[in-house]
Amino acid sequence: MSTSTPASQPNPTLYINNLNDQVNKDELKTQLYALFTTYGKIIDVVASKSKRMRGQAFLVFADLAGATTAMRACDGMLFYDKPLHIAYAKSKSYATSRKEDPSFVPPTSVNASAFLRDKKRQREEAAEEERNAKRDKADNDDDEEMEIEDDEDQQQQNAAASGEVPVPYPTARLLCTNLPQEVSDGVLSVLFQQYHGFKSTKVVPTEVPNVKKAQVFFDSPQLAAVAKEGLHGFTLKKDWLMAVQYI
Repeated sequence: MSTSTPASQPNPTLYINNLNDQVNKDELKTQLYALFTTYGKIIDVVASKSKRMRGQAFLVFADLAGATTAMRACDGMLFYDKPLHIAYAKSKSYATSRKEDPSFVPPTSVNASAFLRDKKRQREEAAEEERNAKRDKADNDDDEEMEIEDDEDQQQQNAAASGEVPVPYPTARLLCTNLPQEVSDGVLSVLFQQYHGFKSTKVVPTEVPNVKKAQVFFDSPQLAAVAKEGLHGFTLKKDWLMAVQYI
């Protein structure tokens, strides 16, 4: 059904339980689709009448914004006389993996060993790249300082049009850019409220059509730094990587 992703990480797949297990499986899937499709594009509905999956279902949205909106709107709603219990799934669905990578093959009993070996090799390669990067950094301190200065200048130029100039040191206020049109205060709050010290968000449009930016407020610079580290580069939807900077 799924490939592993961090348990606390929001993703486009919703886990629904407390469903009425007396409802026919096909009817259940049809009615779940009808209810949730108003909040975003749905690419898969997974339900089973097996003992282990009874009363549960997974709903796969095309993007995180749709999943988040649906969860906030429908959690606790009566569905066949029982309140829905909705949360982000603890794993990424196979449908999402195939959407992101058409060559993705689910790990079945036939290919599980090869799949696990590939994952182990990828982790080892990533660790080796990280070690090489650290060695390069130690050998090129002067070049690195120049690159950092250039990056900061570029960030300031990019933010000048919006009137929010990023700063290189931690503050309790973050600037989020490259947000798609459907992102709202509620959607962004769900992402940031998993970090301690979160206070509020303020989403506003930009000069670029269908693109938004937002300010996010925390109790302290230290707590804001943790959130920035965790969500900078987060994929809100395909080809939309959120940038998070201090302001």
